[in-house]
Amino acid sequence: MNWIVAAFALCVLAPSVHCATSTVVWCYHLASCRDTQWPVISSSFCNGTRQSPINIISSSAEPNDNLTAFTFHNYSSTSGLKMIENTGKTVKVTLDSGLGVSGGDLSERYDSLQFHLHWGNGTSIPGSEHTVDGKRYPMELHIVSSKASHNRNTTLALADSTGIAALGFFIEAMTGNETQQPASWHNLTSYLASISNGGDSVAITPGFSMDDLLAGVDRTQYYRYLGSLTTPTCNEAVVWTVFKDTIKVSRDLINLFSTLHIGNSSSPLMTNVFREIQPEQTVTTQRSSSTTTCYSLGLMALSLALGRS
Repeated sequence: MNWIVAAFALCVLAPSVHCATSTVVWCYHLASCRDTQWPVISSSFCNGTRQSPINIISSSAEPNDNLTAFTFHNYSSTSGLKMIENTGKTVKVTLDSGLGVSGGDLSERYDSLQFHLHWGNGTSIPGSEHTVDGKRYPMELHIVSSKASHNRNTTLALADSTGIAALGFFIEAMTGNETQQPASWHNLTSYLASISNGGDSVAITPGFSMDDLLAGVDRTQYYRYLGSLTTPTCNEAVVWTVFKDTIKVSRDLINLFSTLHIGNSSSPLMTNVFREIQPEQTVTTQRSSSTTTCYSLGLMALSLALGRS
């Protein structure tokens, strides 16, 4: 049986009454429809000039003093995670309408719609989409938000060059022998047994929050660039934020994602669900402490020199 799944790219982005659909058929696991073919089968954007993901070269990131701290609205809500779904391409969690993000040099508040994940094959084959200095992490979490002024209308958001804000968090394995840690990720992954097949979904019982899933991550340090969706139709409408600090999760929980199926129980396992690296884009980041120190010392030396003249 052919397990190519018809993609409804905008609906994957966010379930909405305004959700536009696409008939682009794409996949990760077959040569005929995997990411190398996306520029052909979804040519409107997938062969564009600001595609994602990219390899971030840390030494080339330009300093940007406008990249201040974010405000995460209602991310502490323990009822903010509504439903978890196996889409056949990823695991997606739908978020409550009250969650959002602002600050961080975003032009306005963005409504957080959903998050989903990308992975390779357990902890043995890394599968983050972005890489940093060529390093690929085991997993990557993407929180997808749209401009509040678009009122959760994803069609409008995707027609806006900065209509979507995507927050990317790398996930790596804990260094010790911990299992089922942290508790928030144990809670999240406990639902995977109920969505083992593509198309399965289940409601999430209140009890843990987005803040819980992001616990321990320094959310003030990040990279910024303008890019695209990383799945067809690859719309170039995304303000990307990729955080430098990682989420630490025990190996056994990371490995669970690669036990899901893209269709029914006889279909292939959902592994290597990430797009390969796209051409480099301009990346900015916060000024490093050493750069700030040198800049301050330079101003001090100039001031002293002018004072003696």
